[in-house]
Amino acid sequence: MSYRRIEDDMSTREVIARELERLPEQDLAKLLAFLRSLKEAPAETAVPTLAAESAPANDWLTPEEDAAWANL
Repeated sequence: MSYRRIEDDMSTREVIARELERLPEQDLAKLLAFLRSLKEAPAETAVPTLAAESAPANDWLTPEEDAAWANL
């Protein structure tokens, strides 16, 4: 059985665990920092998104704006 075929039968978690065992000790700190950054990234990117969503609402969700678009 080829190396690729063995990976096809494994879950992603199993493949990652296998690769982790092969990773040199000096690279583990970099990997840990990367994994932690993945956990933090969604929270950091959500704040600007929420602010961007509310900004147009202040300008567009008004009776005047509704009247301007009423006949379209």
